[in-house]
Amino acid sequence: MTRAVVLISGGLDSATVLAIARDRGCECYGLSFDYGQRHRIELDAARRVAASLGGSRAQAGAARHRLDGRLGTHRYTPECAAPTYRRYSITYVPARNTIFLSIALGWAEVLNARDIFIGVNALDYSGYPDCRPEFIQAFQNLANLGTRAGLEGHGFRVHAPLINLNKAEIIATGVRLGVDYALTLSCYEPDTAGRACGTCDSCRLRAQGFAAAGIPDPTPYVSGRPPA
Repeated sequence: MTRAVVLISGGLDSATVLAIARDRGCECYGLSFDYGQRHRIELDAARRVAASLGGSRAQAGAARHRLDGRLGTHRYTPECAAPTYRRYSITYVPARNTIFLSIALGWAEVLNARDIFIGVNALDYSGYPDCRPEFIQAFQNLANLGTRAGLEGHGFRVHAPLINLNKAEIIATGVRLGVDYALTLSCYEPDTAGRACGTCDSCRLRAQGFAAAGIPDPTPYVSGRPPA
C-alpha cells in the first residue's frame, strides 16, 4: 500500500482530500498544525476527521505532529478582527502552504512516503497565490530537487485533487466517498461550542456548495440554519 501524508485542517476540503487519498488505496498519515489560528477549535475537527476517515494511523499522525507556533500576526490570529463576507483576501497568511508542505515533505521522506495530498482550491480561493496549480507544480519540483529521495530518483508527487473543482463538486465527491461533513468545521469565527457563525465568507461558500449540490447542509450554525 502506498503511503501518503495528507494535510488535514478539519475543514470540508481537507476531509474530502483525505477520503480521496484513502479511495486511491493510500495508507494515510494525517498532518495538522497549531499555528496560533483564531479558530483553533478546527484542530478538534481535524482529529474527528482523521479518526473517521484515516483510521488509527492518520489519527495518530494528526495528534503527534503539530507546528506549535505562529506564522506571524495575520487575520487568522486573535489580535485581528475576523474576516467578513467578500473580504476573504484579508485571511491570507504569508507563505502558509509553503511551510505546511515543507513540513509534510520532511515527514514524507522519513516515512518513505512519496505522495503528499493538500486540499487547495483555485476557484473558491483565487485570492491566495499558494492555491494555484503553478504553485503546486513548483513545490513538487522543489521537493524533488531538495531531498535525498528526489535526487536518488524516488520522486515525490504533490496531489491537489480539488484544485479545479467548485464547492458543490467537492461536496458531491466527498459524499460519494463517505465523508461525514458534520464532523468538519470551515468557519472563521465559530463559537466555543463549535457552531459556525453563518456570516463569514467561508460559511457562505460552504452553504452555497451544499445548496448547489442538492445535499442537506449538516453544519451546526449559531442561528440554527444555513445563511441565506
